[in-house]
Amino acid sequence: MSEQKKTESSKRVREGVVVSSKMNKTIVVSVTRLLQHPKFNKIIKRQIRYAAHDEKNEAKEGDRVQIVESRPLSKTKRWRLVRVMK
Repeated sequence: MSEQKKTESSKRVREGVVVSSKMNKTIVVSVTRLLQHPKFNKIIKRQIRYAAHDEKNEAKEGDRVQIVESRPLSKTKRWRLVRVMK
């Protein structure tokens, strides 16, 4: 059997807005997605918050950022900051 390695492109990537940057080297990113309700067919918003590692403390509240899945860095952090978009 051949062992497949996870490459950077196979990891999950999310885009969202920083809602908190008060912790040292950690940001909280809110990711909003639109989905269709299964019964009523109305478009609804769903929001989830991810704790992400920000090594250089470069992201501030209100910034639009891109995060990528990584190994567990702490109890709640499983994501890393890739880049600040705005």
